[in-house]
Amino acid sequence: MRKLASIQRVWNIEPIEGADRIELAHVLGWQCVVNKGQFKPMDLAIYFEIDSFLPVRPEFEFLRASSYRNTNIMGEGFRLKTMKFKGQISQGLLLPISLLGVVTGEVELGTDVTEALGVKKWEIEEKATTGGTVIGTLPADVPHTDETRVQAEPELIGDFAGLEYYISTKMDGSSHSISLDENGFHVTGHNYEYKDDGKSAFYELVKKNDLESKIRDFCAKTGVTMLTIQGELCAPGIQSNRLKLARPEWYVFTVRENGKRVGLSRMQEICDAIDLQMVPIEEVGKNLPSKYPSVESLLERADGNYPNGGKKEGIVIRPTEPVFSERISASLSMKVVNNKYLLKNEG
Repeated sequence: MRKLASIQRVWNIEPIEGADRIELAHVLGWQCVVNKGQFKPMDLAIYFEIDSFLPVRPEFEFLRASSYRNTNIMGEGFRLKTMKFKGQISQGLLLPISLLGVVTGEVELGTDVTEALGVKKWEIEEKATTGGTVIGTLPADVPHTDETRVQAEPELIGDFAGLEYYISTKMDGSSHSISLDENGFHVTGHNYEYKDDGKSAFYELVKKNDLESKIRDFCAKTGVTMLTIQGELCAPGIQSNRLKLARPEWYVFTVRENGKRVGLSRMQEICDAIDLQMVPIEEVGKNLPSKYPSVESLLERADGNYPNGGKKEGIVIRPTEPVFSERISASLSMKVVNNKYLLKNEG
């Protein structure tokens, strides 16, 4: 589970030019604008990641003017997103432990306080963008597609030492998956499985391209008993169509064969066999830390535009062959979201 709210150490404080009342605090790989004098280096604090949805309670009322939301899915609360103050990006929220009545001696660095504080991940209703009738949650072999942001786990950079890696473009759309297992063929969004009733834009794309038959044929020929293909649906009407596409496109970023994630070359083979397009592969190399040793260098690498001119969301970095990471309790992988994209496009 993602630590949306956790106890972290403030490792540096910097002044902001021209600002008398605010300054910049650094925590993990993030930076947050805070009130001047609120923290000093090495203080413990509660850090709330961007995309956190904080409950309505007195301690958070100062966020009402900038962050209040009330939706059918999330209810009332305060949504944190990337903001800019005096020319400086602020990513998330940093609050003193004492403000929430937590005694410093009772917590340790890294303690997850997400559930204790009632914090949830901000979600946009899938049906608002791709339509469909929900028939259940995700099947067992279809994992959630949230990638860990490098700013939340800067140590992940070092975990790529000595490994061959690849960098893919993070496409800006809606996460969707198709899978075949002993219970049949499944079409899912980020959180739910959908019914084939003519109401799902992604289901219609699957049918148009005859993907169910192609997957069944592939599995029959290869002896694969369980296959899951995950990708990003990008189309007019989804996320403001920032790729500026004329028609829906689905870009594959993960393939699981018999319950295990496959490597880059095998993913390319499977996509070729089923006639699917992958996310663009921008770079293949070895020993990532020697080329991109810091969060800042990766943020610079993530900047850029899509071919049609829209600001690129960012990049995803993985080993060319899957490696389990104890740090995130999953296959080693991380995303680097373009800060310029966040400032322009977070709604």
